[in-house]
Amino acid sequence: MKKLAVLFFFLTCCFSGFAKDPEPKTFLLLFKQKDLKSAKISLSQIEAQFSSFFETKSYEGNSELALFIEIPFSNFDECMMGEFLINLGADKIQLQQLAFRVYDLTENKQLITQLIAHSEDDSTPKKKTSRGVKAPSTFVSAPGH
Repeated sequence: MKKLAVLFFFLTCCFSGFAKDPEPKTFLLLFKQKDLKSAKISLSQIEAQFSSFFETKSYEGNSELALFIEIPFSNFDECMMGEFLINLGADKIQLQQLAFRVYDLTENKQLITQLIAHSEDDSTPKKKTSRGVKAPSTFVSAPGH
């Protein structure tokens, strides 16, 4: 019985060592400047509310404001992300009311890699093909014309 307990403990330790860690999820949140101004909050304030718990990175420029959030939970989705509450001083508002779009980049990773590959294929210069004989074009008219 003692050997069986030791064997069980050993197997449990071995299998837990080989267990795969859950893949973190990365979300892209896009904001419009006018929406943040009307709510009297900035992108850096939103990022500060998430950065204490998750890994974040924000981008501001001439287009939409972007915030990347990496969450270590694999069972998280866009709806759950949108339900996060953002502090606006005395008030609280859901993130989905501020964000223009919320994308789950981990779920769409295959699509993104395909788009990048397609974009790279389009940007590489193509070899000019030799000009062959052009096929004669035919004109088909409707009867009576």
